[in-house]
Amino acid sequence: MLRRIEELMTDPSVTDVLISPATGVWLDDDSGLHAVAGFTVSESAARALAEELLARGGRHIDQLTPIADTRLDHGVRVHAVLAPVSRSGTSLAIRIPRTRGWTLADLAGRGMMSPDAEERLRSAIANRENVLITGATGSGKTTLLAALLGEVPHDQRIVTIEDVAELDVRHPCVVGLEARQANSEGVGAIGLGELVRQALRMRPDRLVVGECRGPELLDFLTALNTGHAGGGITMHANSLAEVPARLRALAEAHGLAASALIALAAVAIDLVVHVHRIEGRRAVSGIGGMASRAGELAVVTT
Repeated sequence: MLRRIEELMTDPSVTDVLISPATGVWLDDDSGLHAVAGFTVSESAARALAEELLARGGRHIDQLTPIADTRLDHGVRVHAVLAPVSRSGTSLAIRIPRTRGWTLADLAGRGMMSPDAEERLRSAIANRENVLITGATGSGKTTLLAALLGEVPHDQRIVTIEDVAELDVRHPCVVGLEARQANSEGVGAIGLGELVRQALRMRPDRLVVGECRGPELLDFLTALNTGHAGGGITMHANSLAEVPARLRALAEAHGLAASALIALAAVAIDLVVHVHRIEGRRAVSGIGGMASRAGELAVVTT
């Protein structure tokens, strides 16, 4: 089965391979999401595939740790969930990056943004603005962030922090930190929040968190409020208007009061960029600034 999956991954148009016993194998490519005809998957085969791919990336999955991510060669990312946590049987989502090394000019040339948007983003990098990039899964957040970081002057040091490393930054001075899973005995984990704190001791000119999903939000916003300008972060959101509510939900879920979030985010985040994907095409759909209005966060479209 592994050989057949690897063959599917060699197609340059394929960005995602999704596998589960209940649904079979699905591909996301230039034509959108569709099933691979005649490709059935047993539970034993799906689990064996999950174990094999995660082991290649130096991580493990078992009944004590039924959910895991890893990074393989060439930036391929594997996410797996074992049954019965996954009611569809052991499920895998394999993400294949097809935009590694693309510059901002490359993305603009492919229609991801207008000339005005490209100019605004270049200005943000030149002026050391802190940028939050939002969008749905697969919308191009990481691709755009990597392209922006590629525009950072070469005499500045970039430190990136990710749960599973995906950022491919074309820059001569980049240090990448990656979270570590606990071992089979449940010890040794290193989370994003700890990595943010350690990164502050590594003389970063630009501090970057690949994706914010938890309590590391507080550490990152605090860092941006203490002189670390020109940072970047991505976050899942459906629109620019939804960003303040999404930030509040993340903060409150991890014990950060809304008032503290508003004070931190309104000052720390200079620019919010939203990207979306429609019919296989990824595009910048909105750019705005973060502001505090009547004690509430808001994104003001520019």
